[in-house]
Amino acid sequence: MSLDLGAQSAAVSSIDELVAYIRGAERPAESWLVGVEHEKVGVHQPGLSPVGYYGKGGIRELLDAIAHSANGSQHKHKENGQPIALLSDNASVTLEPGGQLELSGAPSKSFAAIEKEIREHLDVVRKDSNGVAWLAAGYRPFGKREEVEWMPKGRYAAMKSSLGPRGRLAQDMMLMTATVQANLDWSDEQDLAEKVRASTAVSPIVTALFANSPLIEGKPSGFLDFRYQVWRETDDARCGLLEQMIKPGWGYRTYVEWALDVPMLFIRNGKEYKDAQQQPFRDWLTTGVTRDGTKAQPSLQNWVDHLTTLFPEVRVKRVLELRGADVVPPPLMMSLPAVWTGLLYDKDARRAAWELTKKWSFKELVDFQGQVARHALTAKGPNGETARDLAREVLAIARKGLKATGFAEEKHLDPLSNIVESGRTLAERVLEAMKASGGDPQAAVRLWQIA
Repeated sequence: MSLDLGAQSAAVSSIDELVAYIRGAERPAESWLVGVEHEKVGVHQPGLSPVGYYGKGGIRELLDAIAHSANGSQHKHKENGQPIALLSDNASVTLEPGGQLELSGAPSKSFAAIEKEIREHLDVVRKDSNGVAWLAAGYRPFGKREEVEWMPKGRYAAMKSSLGPRGRLAQDMMLMTATVQANLDWSDEQDLAEKVRASTAVSPIVTALFANSPLIEGKPSGFLDFRYQVWRETDDARCGLLEQMIKPGWGYRTYVEWALDVPMLFIRNGKEYKDAQQQPFRDWLTTGVTRDGTKAQPSLQNWVDHLTTLFPEVRVKRVLELRGADVVPPPLMMSLPAVWTGLLYDKDARRAAWELTKKWSFKELVDFQGQVARHALTAKGPNGETARDLAREVLAIARKGLKATGFAEEKHLDPLSNIVESGRTLAERVLEAMKASGGDPQAAVRLWQIA
């Protein structure tokens, strides 16, 4: 989640400046780090109703309690007097539109440090939540979207208005979904190009391994990864896989040129958010006039805001974000950074990952996405290969890649190997538990609850 802190106030007038912003994130290979962000869905026990912001057991009360437990190591970030996030030196606890609680962890050179940070965060949330169960489920499994309260943040009010009508499930994306993502570094333009190509090629395979959103309103949805389907029906202009990323010659400018033509969701001036009226950033940059007639050159902060409202499965900001996985409980949660680090931080692994789907057309890759949303590991590629077969190869590549990096902690891939060998994703385990219990929702809660 972007906190809209407004730290980049310089005006921009050229595409070169926008490209330079991304180029400025280059980092030598010996300094590469890994970051993990994860969201979780709160429900009041025993009724499993969504957690609102105000009142007893609400999100505001929880943020106050966590800040108190932190003994000054975290401070509250407020909007209109209301706490909406907790900040520390390199990490943050923030809110998604429907009250999903997110930990954006500190970038690290050590999986052990990442795991420790997640564990300590969950311990605090568990202690300070008042009758709330926090679930590692990719889509809010109980209750209707209309029952979920919007968090009191201007950005989300603007997105509700501008993004909400763009796709059938756009509001579901904002209010109902939860993910775990890995954030990685790159050294130069060619290095990033190799990473986005490889990650685009195998992202649906990784998604199949993490399928964990089989319920809608407490009932089987017909999808093992409904969160994935939600993203497919949010906004084609800004979501999904990008064909450009698997084409020769991709680079910083290619991505910037695409971003320039995606309609803005809002324009922020200080604390005010105004409707961008679907104006592309390119038009504003070129004319210096917004669609409501305001004459003002965009700032670098406006560009940063725009980048955070683009939601491709492989996203480039100041880090490379791999965003295709449902949130899952620990220790499986640690498998996500492990698999992406193994695949992308080693050159040979990147090449091998790309080879897995290199001969597919882009349409075939997108069609495979749709199958993964429904069937996870039994999804079939254009030549009859299953996601399970491909996942087995992905894990072998990732293990070799981890051995070649400083992140040689292959044990974190073991939970994924267990999923491949059993052929049962967490989504399928949840459905089995629900069926065995006669439809008792607490059977799913027991598998999902992490705090």
